[in-house]
Amino acid sequence: MSEVNSPERVGGWTRLVTARPRLSLLAALVITALAVFAGSGVADRMGSGGWEDPDAESTYTTQALEREFPDSQPNLLLLLDSGDASVDDPAVVAEAERLTERLSAEPGISGVGSYWRTKSPALRSEDGHEALVAARIEGDEKAAGEILDRTAPALRGTHGPVEVSVGGPLAVRHEMQSIIQEDLLRAELIALPVTLVLLVMVFGSAIAALLPLGVGIVAILGTNAVLRGITEFTDVSVFAQNLTTALGLGLAIDYALFIVRRFREELAAGADAGAAIGTTLRTAGRTVLFSALTVAVSLAAMMVFPQYFLRSFAYAGIAVVLLAAAAALVLLPAALLLLGPRVNSLDLRRLLRRRGRGPGAAGAERPSRGWARFSVLVMRRAPVFAVVTTVGLVLLGLPFLGVKFGTADDRQLPATAESRVVQEHIREGFPGSPGGGLEVLADGAASPGEYDGYRKRIASLPGVQRVDGPVTGDGMAYFNVQPAGEPVGQGAQDLVRDLRAEPAPFDTSVTGTAAVLVDSKDAIADRLPWAVGIIVGVTLLLVFLLTGSVLIPLQAVVLNALSLTAMFGAVVWVFQDGHLSGLLSFTSTGDIETTLPVLMFCVAFGLSMDYGVFLLSRIKEEYDRTGDHEHSVTFGLRHTGGLITAAAVILAVVMVAIGTSRVTNTKMLGLGIALAVLMDAMVVRSLLVPAVMKLTGRFTWWAPAPLRAFHGRFGLSEGEPAPRGDQGAERIPDAGQERDKITVGA
Repeated sequence: MSEVNSPERVGGWTRLVTARPRLSLLAALVITALAVFAGSGVADRMGSGGWEDPDAESTYTTQALEREFPDSQPNLLLLLDSGDASVDDPAVVAEAERLTERLSAEPGISGVGSYWRTKSPALRSEDGHEALVAARIEGDEKAAGEILDRTAPALRGTHGPVEVSVGGPLAVRHEMQSIIQEDLLRAELIALPVTLVLLVMVFGSAIAALLPLGVGIVAILGTNAVLRGITEFTDVSVFAQNLTTALGLGLAIDYALFIVRRFREELAAGADAGAAIGTTLRTAGRTVLFSALTVAVSLAAMMVFPQYFLRSFAYAGIAVVLLAAAAALVLLPAALLLLGPRVNSLDLRRLLRRRGRGPGAAGAERPSRGWARFSVLVMRRAPVFAVVTTVGLVLLGLPFLGVKFGTADDRQLPATAESRVVQEHIREGFPGSPGGGLEVLADGAASPGEYDGYRKRIASLPGVQRVDGPVTGDGMAYFNVQPAGEPVGQGAQDLVRDLRAEPAPFDTSVTGTAAVLVDSKDAIADRLPWAVGIIVGVTLLLVFLLTGSVLIPLQAVVLNALSLTAMFGAVVWVFQDGHLSGLLSFTSTGDIETTLPVLMFCVAFGLSMDYGVFLLSRIKEEYDRTGDHEHSVTFGLRHTGGLITAAAVILAVVMVAIGTSRVTNTKMLGLGIALAVLMDAMVVRSLLVPAVMKLTGRFTWWAPAPLRAFHGRFGLSEGEPAPRGDQGAERIPDAGQERDKITVGA
């Protein structure tokens, strides 16, 4: 047997984490207090963008325009509403000029222009009662946000004959960041008490219920401190805090559930606290470690993408998973050792046991015979359950075939948000979709004739409504190209490619909303095979190390993928097509933000593997003990089915709480992953896994000789192997063994 599986190693780990339990808990308390201090204010250092590829042509062009032509990239818009009067009324003109001068005098603000100064028709509403003042706030996202906070309160509101509202890309991002922080606090206030109630229902004991919650809080606070440190070196998205809360509570509770449950089983079987901890760490503890590795790898795969929005979730996810596992494997055993049988204190189900179940040891874990009977039923009709369930999941995923990718805009915000109201007025009341155009940067000296010839050529391209410019500078110029139709529609995306392919006597590059979308889609398509390869490859390896089988890792990957179909189908049917938009209070834009499916795949796949590892490890443990395949499947589902379902419901509650956000992308993330988690636990683990394992039968545990030797040296083994003669053969049990017997002991 491998060194990692040796009893001495297990005993050493148990002694390490339980030698001084009080000191361990005191150290954890001190570290947690330091994490609270270190992680304070982390949200204020985070950004709300990160969807663009920093190395893309559109990013380079935008930065060049900001540097050379700041007037071309306004990020602050003031909407002046003159009521019944015209924006050309003398009193309105005078007040608009005063506001423009006031804005120009503000430090950190440049490129101030307005309809009244330029007379540009694009800055005047079609009904003549609204007009715009445009400016650029300089600096990075944090510095620009501070300037906006300083200047916006004095600008918005009533000024003489006009009413001023603040909008623009910077205001949209800033308001989104504030709303996400408010919604996250509300989600935590919803999730924590509901989770505690559910844990009490699962354990009965209030003491046992508080332990998983404590592990989750430690993981969340620790991750906030880690993210605060990461913000010193790179950009981190504020959206990552939602994942910190969801996974911090969800995974920590999952891990603690399995450890506390196994500890209570061992106590109920007559073991003392020290022996119970040893068995728990040797079995459930190792499973938690493998599960954490699989989830962390799924989240780490997002590091291959260039967008900091996705990379932020990798930072947060890896930190929270490892901290949750560490707390569950170090702090929780120390607490359990100190509590001993008192972990069953404040048993709220004692009255129920006395009335309906007769005498029994308080806190004794009774595996559900209902799950055993259910698994036997599924395996007896395995072909039917496998085919019907697979077809149903595939049908639920069909809407995703019609997915359309787009970019996040102001419609992510609630309809009453000020910056969204401004953008809605611009979108609906101003000519030519201001802000939806494409900018073509001409880098290099050229004659007026060359500029004019190029302008005429691009004006003749399909999908061009008009071309403005050139605006010339020091060895550079730029053209504004207004696409016909939707600013980010397929026509605008095709126009981006046509503009980039158009020959010119100077170097050209293109930016704009549609160009950012094209570059983002290309970056994701280029890196997606690497991310999927990392997830699948490491998952196959880890599940093989857990089971020693060639077939089970392949089954795990395929069944995990099937568990995600309902999520992806629902995302398109609900959020792209707009079904249930009234009930869920969001505005459908007719597309899905490009990075969201990647994020949801990585998170949901990792969580799916989390439950898969818990079920497979218990099946493998019993198979090692008895050598009976079908009995082991029944045993595993009997001992983990209810717990996996409870863990999935608790995690779904946390994700639904996140899904109550007023920001559409956060709502999509929370509700989509909640659906995926429930489908995985209640359909895939309950129906597909036992059905497929029945169909693969005696070959489920097969592996060729070289891989058997590899697993024998490096693999994970939790149970004592059964004396089966030639144990090193193909691990095929005797077909004459009893198949449907139910064994309670573990």
